[in-house]
Amino acid sequence: MGVPAGLRAYREIFRIPGTGGFVSASLVGRLPAAMLSLATVFLIEAETGSYATAGAVASAGALCYAFVVPRLGRAADRIGQRRVLRPLGLAFGALGGLLLLAAWLDGPRWTLYAAGAAFMATMPPVGALVRARWSHLAGSDASLVASSYSFESVADELIFVIGPLVVSAVVLLHPGAGVAAVALAGAVGSLLLAAQRRTEPPVIALPAGGGGGALRVHGLRLMCAVYVCMAAMMAGWELSTIAFADAYGSPWMSGGVMAAYALGSGVGGLWYGARQWRLTLDRRFLLTLAAVVVGVAPLWAMPGVTALLVYSLFSGFLIAPMIIAGYSLVRQGVPPTALTEGMTWLSTAIGVGKAVGVLGAGVVIDAYGPRWGYVLTLACGCASLLVGALGARHLRAMASTRIVRAA
Repeated sequence: MGVPAGLRAYREIFRIPGTGGFVSASLVGRLPAAMLSLATVFLIEAETGSYATAGAVASAGALCYAFVVPRLGRAADRIGQRRVLRPLGLAFGALGGLLLLAAWLDGPRWTLYAAGAAFMATMPPVGALVRARWSHLAGSDASLVASSYSFESVADELIFVIGPLVVSAVVLLHPGAGVAAVALAGAVGSLLLAAQRRTEPPVIALPAGGGGGALRVHGLRLMCAVYVCMAAMMAGWELSTIAFADAYGSPWMSGGVMAAYALGSGVGGLWYGARQWRLTLDRRFLLTLAAVVVGVAPLWAMPGVTALLVYSLFSGFLIAPMIIAGYSLVRQGVPPTALTEGMTWLSTAIGVGKAVGVLGAGVVIDAYGPRWGYVLTLACGCASLLVGALGARHLRAMASTRIVRAA
């Protein structure tokens, strides 16, 4: 079907009672996902003068987040989202202030690592929690699930347009302003989302024997491996872009490049959700992943920041479709009793990948410059595609699991 039918599908999801409230809250609560790494890099680089140190702090934080977030997802499945979000949002806001103090007091370097790790580890996993709400509200209506997940990816990209621009603007006032804005947005958004009781998924009782965790699904383990490499690619791209703008333009220009990339992705997400697809989910995921990797191939040869910005509008077109297909595979293949946990395991994989990517890119950029950072970015992307292709049969099994379960 054409675009008009798809746009009507987007309208249908907002006829579900209570969606406006939790969507509005989530738009605030997910701002840290688009701002945290960039704000931390700006702060640490301004205080230490080293991208390698900034990358190492961000890497430590990403690793701690990767360890914590699946436990937060499991807790949300077991005790409910509200009881997780309230203390988590307050802790995130307080630890943002602690990171600022550690940077400004110019104490031992380990205090930066400790404060940065604690701050990033408590970032509320709003994206996974909201997708779990959509899954609960849509029930067995596959078209509503597809439309809501597409909307979520477009909303993510909208945040990734706004977030880098906000960080790039506020750090002109003070290097620590970005971290302060992130901490405030995360705390406020979490408390607002926790207040939306009407749309909160119910706690689902475990079957006899406990039912096992989400990682018992082979396909989810494979997807986590793919996401580690993919997140390393994106983290390398982000840090390389900051360094590229610094070397060939001005540091604030990196926010414009990132916004252009996210804008292209948002348009791609709208296009994806407005179509009826005949390709299976696993094939869609692999094809869009391949297109994204191809998109980062020429970055090392960009002549300047303006060319990079224009190219980013087009190269990011299939990011959102890839994310939509990935989360849809998780919904298909993971038991309903572990849905939030399954989605947060992807967040864990992203955290590990970011840690690897930002640390490796920081070292490469300091030693050889941002163009070689883009070469490392491409290598990580190729690794993600190779892992996905080698495990294609597991992805195929995930795509058909819910159909088999329903039968």
